[in-house]
Amino acid sequence: MNAGASRTRPIRCDAQSGRVVVLDQRRLPHETVFRTLATAAEAVAAIRTLTVRGAPLIGVTGAWGVFLAARQAVAGPAGRRELEEAAAALAAARPTAVNLRRAVGRTLKAALAAESPAERARRAAAEAAAIEAEEIEACRRIGVHGLPLLEALAAGRRGAPVNVLTHCNAGRLACVEHGTATAPLYAAHQAGIALHVWVDETRPLNQGARLTAWELAEAGIPHTLIPDNAAGHLMQRGRVDLVIVGTDRTTAAGDVANKIGTYLKALAARDNGVPFYVALPASSLDGSLADGIADIPIEERDPEEVRWVEGWDGRGTARVRICPEKTPAANFAFDVTPARLITGLITDRGLCRPDPEAIRRLFPDEAGGAGAPGAPC
Repeated sequence: MNAGASRTRPIRCDAQSGRVVVLDQRRLPHETVFRTLATAAEAVAAIRTLTVRGAPLIGVTGAWGVFLAARQAVAGPAGRRELEEAAAALAAARPTAVNLRRAVGRTLKAALAAESPAERARRAAAEAAAIEAEEIEACRRIGVHGLPLLEALAAGRRGAPVNVLTHCNAGRLACVEHGTATAPLYAAHQAGIALHVWVDETRPLNQGARLTAWELAEAGIPHTLIPDNAAGHLMQRGRVDLVIVGTDRTTAAGDVANKIGTYLKALAARDNGVPFYVALPASSLDGSLADGIADIPIEERDPEEVRWVEGWDGRGTARVRICPEKTPAANFAFDVTPARLITGLITDRGLCRPDPEAIRRLFPDEAGGAGAPGAPC
C-alpha cells in the first residue's frame, strides 16, 4: 500500500478509550473528514448513510458497533436484552451485504458468553479486532491469487499496459486495507506490471468517480474515468483486457450481487469475449442461498440519491438537482449477475470457477460441502 493509505484508513478503533473513528466517505474526494462513533446507534447511522460502505468494511463497523453497545449495556438480563437489540439494529442497517449480519452475530455471540458488562465489552472488542484483522489478510490474499491473471495478460506486451475495467469501489476504502477488486491491481502495480484502469463513474452516488479514482491516484496507478454507459463501447473496440468487480453477497451457486450496473458490464463482457472476474473474501459468500436472483435481498435506497448529485463548484461542495422538480425516481442499490456470465472468482483461498461444486470444494465451511479449505477447484 502507498504511504498515504495509513493516514486515510477508513476505520480506527481503540478498545481502551472506546473510540471508533471512521473516515466519512460521503465527503471524499473533496474533503477528508473523520467522525467518532460513540454508540451503537451512531454506528447504525454511519452504515445506513454510507459514511462507511463496502461489504467488508460495514461488517467490521458492525462488529465494533456491538463493542460500543457492550460498553454501555447494564448488568444482568436487562443488559443482555440491550445488547441483543443493538445487534439486531446493526445487522439490519443494510440488507444486501452478508458480511454485516455475519460479523455482528459473531461479535454478539462472543460478548454474550460473558456475564459482567466489563467482560462482555472486552470479549466484543477482541472479536471485532479479530474480524478486522481477518478481513485485511483476506484482501491481501485476494491480491496474491489475482496477480497471476494480470501477469499472464502482461506477458509479451513489451511494457504495453493491461487495461482493466472496474465498477463502483471495491478498494481499500471498502475493505479496511487492500480492497477486493483492487487488491490484484495493487499487487500488479507493486510488481512493476504496467496497468491502466477504466473507472466507471457508478451512478447514482458516483462511488467509482469519487472513491476508486481517488484511491488509484493515491497509489499512482494510471486510470481514466468513464461514464457508466461507455464500458460496452470500450469492450467492442478491444480496449478492455479484463473486468474485475467486487461483491456484497455471492451464493453457493456463484451468483453475485454487486453495485447496480454490474450485470450490464457482465453482459457486455460476455458478448465481447472479455474475461469477467469477481473478487471476494470468504465473508462475502452466503452458502445458504442457491439462487441469487430469487434469494438475495436487493436494497432500495432513497430516490433523492438519484435526483440529486453533489460535486465541487470551485469554492466548495454543492448539491444540485438533475431532473424536473416533480420527477419520481427509483434507486436500486444492487443487481445480481448470474454465475453463467462470470469467468471466475478471485478469493482469499484461490481462484475458483463460479459453480456449486467448485465453490463447495474451496469453501466447505461456508457452502456446506466436503473437503478441506484451500482445496483446488
